[in-house]
Amino acid sequence: MRFRGKSIRRKIVALLLVPLVSLTALWGFATVLTGRQAVELLDVAYVIDKVGYPVEDVVRVIQKERRQSLVVLGDPRASTATAELAKRRAATDELVDRISKNAKDPEVSDELAPEAAERLDSILDAFHGIGALRRSVDQNTLDPSQALELYSRLVDPCYDFLLNLHALENVEMDKQGRALVGVTRARETLSREDAVVGAALAARNVTPADVRHVSDFAANRALLYEFNLAILPSDDREQFEQYWGGPDTKPLRDLEERFVAAGPGKNPRITAAQWDEAAGKVLDDLATMGTAAGDRYQKRVEPVAMDVLVQAAIAGVLGFIALVFSVVLSVRIGRDLVRDLSRLRKEAHEVSGVRLPAVMRRLAAGEHVDVETEAPRLEYEKDEVGQVGQALNTLQRAAVEAAVKQAELRRGVSEVFVNLARRNQVLLHRQLTLLDTMERRTEDAEELADLFRLDHMTTRMRRHAEGLVILSGAAPSRQWRKPVQLMDVVRAAVAEVEDYERIEVRRLPRLGIAGPAVADVTHLVAELLENATVFSPPHTAVQVHGERVANGFTLEIHDRGLGMNPEALLDANLRLAETPEFELSDTDRLGLFVVSRLARRHAVKVVLQPSPYGGTTAVVFLPAALLTEAPETNGTGLRLGDGKGGGRAGLGTKNGRGPARPAP
Repeated sequence: MRFRGKSIRRKIVALLLVPLVSLTALWGFATVLTGRQAVELLDVAYVIDKVGYPVEDVVRVIQKERRQSLVVLGDPRASTATAELAKRRAATDELVDRISKNAKDPEVSDELAPEAAERLDSILDAFHGIGALRRSVDQNTLDPSQALELYSRLVDPCYDFLLNLHALENVEMDKQGRALVGVTRARETLSREDAVVGAALAARNVTPADVRHVSDFAANRALLYEFNLAILPSDDREQFEQYWGGPDTKPLRDLEERFVAAGPGKNPRITAAQWDEAAGKVLDDLATMGTAAGDRYQKRVEPVAMDVLVQAAIAGVLGFIALVFSVVLSVRIGRDLVRDLSRLRKEAHEVSGVRLPAVMRRLAAGEHVDVETEAPRLEYEKDEVGQVGQALNTLQRAAVEAAVKQAELRRGVSEVFVNLARRNQVLLHRQLTLLDTMERRTEDAEELADLFRLDHMTTRMRRHAEGLVILSGAAPSRQWRKPVQLMDVVRAAVAEVEDYERIEVRRLPRLGIAGPAVADVTHLVAELLENATVFSPPHTAVQVHGERVANGFTLEIHDRGLGMNPEALLDANLRLAETPEFELSDTDRLGLFVVSRLARRHAVKVVLQPSPYGGTTAVVFLPAALLTEAPETNGTGLRLGDGKGGGRAGLGTKNGRGPARPAP
């Protein structure tokens, strides 16, 4: 939504409407979220009934199948044990089928978190793949320890699933639910211990590993009870503690001690019947106690859910009252703010929209501006809106003062540039005249060559001085009244380049350049040639050629350098096309500024583009208005240094010693 150009009233309404809408959305979201949490607490019972309890039942039957499998591995010849194992497997398959059907219940799928659903699928896949483990047991390719490990891998994920089945927002209830899973895991350690002892007694051989396993399982069981019973309510905790400290578990504890104390050997001090009776009773009792504790836990969860619902209702009502109050208060505040801002806008509009832009335009045109007259101080109230007005007043005054100082600084710098450049031009002109005289009267070839080099260097210095004049916004002193052949203009530009020997100028059509544009076109082409020679390898040539086009003449300058990346090429072309204001800090692109200003002066277009030779090509378009019929030069040269209207066209060499500056 765009508010640019809209009224202050509409903006204030939008400013107040956004937080009000956000507050309404947050209120509705919080109400729905709190209510959903309460519903989730109530749905815990259904999920646990459909998935949680069946998973526990599957774990219990797998525990029995695991024990019987280890017994068969301990004594494969016992037919009774093998028949019992078949019954245990059938019971396991039945419960796995039941939980698989429950997992497909749509309501269960909706209530389960994605992570819990993924774990349940993984558990069911493992249950359905139990056939490979059973075949290994039947083929007697596993020892009891390996079978114990593989069966335990089926059981452990079940406890992880129960532990993360449904995370409750109520921290205490969530901790109690996890503690119940920990108590069930303690029963699992006893079941593993039962399987190890049963296998050892069936084999009538207790190994050191069996003794170590029984000792470890007993210690882990005690640790799990100690940690998790502390979290449960006192009634549940006392029930388990009294059971383990009472007479019901004493036979089992005595048998454990006797088994561990006897150590490894062929003649255990306990019998299989004694152990089966004691361990089976305790495992059944623990299963019953765990189920009862889970039922009590569900009854404790329901009141918590109702409390959450009540809290959600209270929070929703209070939130609605707060929302109504916020709406009323926002409307009143917004109305007052709109009135104050409208007054401020009316008073500041003339300054910000009319007077200040006019001052900027006058400064840009070079006029002198009085700060006190153009930026008067406006009076405002002492409240916050008034403080904003005072800040705008200060900002307006600071902007005008800064603009005035900046304009004065630019004007002073430009005058300094022009003054220095004019002085240098006068001295260089005298130096060129003196060099020309010395060249004409000397006969020594070496001395003449040195004079030519000095002459060439002075010509380049004159071009740089003229560049300062152009950057300062003034017109160069060199002027030309009569047309000059295009070929002579290009040759004169070549003479102002340091590495002139690398420049190859192909024959150009016989065209003339209008006299007023001769000096500027020469300077423009010289700057481009200078760039081409500087940014290309010294052993390569720079080629210049051109041709007539529909509306003028195109001159192309090719180099064989590394070229420019697309970003730099785009930036350079923008500078050439837009002729930006010269910045003192941007000293790396002086040549581009000079070319841009000269091109704008005569409607010349300059474009840089990738060269077919691998470097960069500068394309100079000379409009038809600058072109004339080619004047006759009679083989004479062109001299641009005296700033007068007369002269001869052409560019030659002196004694075969390189380019001369344009001859008079």
